[in-house]
Amino acid sequence: VQLQASGGGLVQAGGSLRLSCAASGRTFSNYGMGWFRQAPGKERDFVAAVSWSGGTTYYADSVKGRFTISRDNAKNTGYLQMNSLKPEDTAVYYCAAGAPSRYSDDYRYWGQGTLVTVSS
Repeated sequence: VQLQASGGGLVQAGGSLRLSCAASGRTFSNYGMGWFRQAPGKERDFVAAVSWSGGTTYYADSVKGRFTISRDNAKNTGYLQMNSLKPEDTAVYYCAAGAPSRYSDDYRYWGQGTLVTVSS
């Protein structure tokens, strides 16, 4: 599976962005999907994950209630809707395909990342 993340940009605190993850190659619907992020000088952290069907979702405590993960298997695309953004959400966001979990080792395929910058 090849993944292409997009939708990042500069936004003021309190604003919203929607990230997209377009998949090609192997059948996207066979895999769970996750979003991770890496802030400058920090490790890559789990953000959210969704099962292959979209029926089960997982969130990091830091984004619960603000971010929503979803997918459209007919379009081979996953999404991360980010609301009420905070400066601490600033990071490069990566989408990944694999077993839906909080652990990056469970994901086999990774996109290239898209930068989200939240100004205060």
